[in-house]
Amino acid sequence: MKFVDEFRDADLIKKTAEEIRRLAGTTRHYRFMEVCGGHTHAIYRFGLKDILPENIELIHGPGCPVCVLPMGRIDDGLALAADDHVIFAAFGDMMRVPGTHGSPLEYKARGTDVRIVYSPSDALKLARINPDRHVMFFAIGFETTAPSTALTIMRARAEGIHNFSVFCNHVTIIPAIRAILDSPDMRLDAFIGPGHVSTVIGCRPYEWIAKDERKPIVVSGFEPLDILQAIVMILRQMRAGEAKVENQYKRVVPWEGNRAALRAMGEVFQLRPYFEWRGLGFISQSALRIRDSYAEWDAEQRFQVPGVRVTDPKAAQCGEVLKGVLKPVQCKLFGKECTPEHPLGALMVSSEGSCAAYFNYEHRKAMATSLSRSA
Repeated sequence: MKFVDEFRDADLIKKTAEEIRRLAGTTRHYRFMEVCGGHTHAIYRFGLKDILPENIELIHGPGCPVCVLPMGRIDDGLALAADDHVIFAAFGDMMRVPGTHGSPLEYKARGTDVRIVYSPSDALKLARINPDRHVMFFAIGFETTAPSTALTIMRARAEGIHNFSVFCNHVTIIPAIRAILDSPDMRLDAFIGPGHVSTVIGCRPYEWIAKDERKPIVVSGFEPLDILQAIVMILRQMRAGEAKVENQYKRVVPWEGNRAALRAMGEVFQLRPYFEWRGLGFISQSALRIRDSYAEWDAEQRFQVPGVRVTDPKAAQCGEVLKGVLKPVQCKLFGKECTPEHPLGALMVSSEGSCAAYFNYEHRKAMATSLSRSA
């Protein structure tokens, strides 16, 4: 399959891993953060950690939108769904994320009208076919999914669909990276830049990381060879004493981004003054809200939102894992009280969560190895 098979070629992967070992040497320890949760899953799924030299450490970043959403926002959305007149619509990866009184799926089991949709336009379709109900779409995601939400709101206004609104939880990647770099307990040498987000915003917004922070950043795809090539590009920069933005994912990511998508976002959204992130606290200018010109389709302006603030369970260490301070396995609850079957935190639920990735690919492998030895 084009753009897949050639990026999984065993010989090329072996040669690239050898080049990484040559460039990395043995005298220095490197800490690279992969910002995107999709990269984290690819690293574990394809066993890339096992072929990298020991002096290259990959740190999991905050690039999972489900993971960084604070529990209070989930409670707020579900509180609005308690009205029998409301249909709560959300992506499938939100269904098992726990709020204070349960996940959307548990609310559904209690009788709340919760629906899984695959796009915002699916939620708008629900509004069309249920004119006597109000459909509230629980929007989530970085700049990757924000354009589709914006276009759906624009379509709702154009078609005069008034029984539809969006509870907006879209966040932006740049302030999160800045918060990570400002964290006093974090030392990073470089970034593997997010591929999906960059298809929308392009590469230019990362230039301050190279210019001001003097750290290389390479936007990468998600196949094994993509990620390994990105590491090679980072190491070559560091060997040359350089710090710049490079685009490994040129087959998908335009340097200037998707201008049509950016225009749609600018039409519908504006930046919030502050927004709370799980593990990172309140970050200014880090999330999107719907403009007043589209207030009729903004659930937060149409309804009375409780504004719940909830701290994570004290024993859970989601914040430290999100910031890359701890590895998933270092959390006291990992693999014990917190598992994919019984998650206590969003990092174990989300399809891009680092805890779920580690559990499914590393923890299970270790358990299988242990069982085979004991047998």
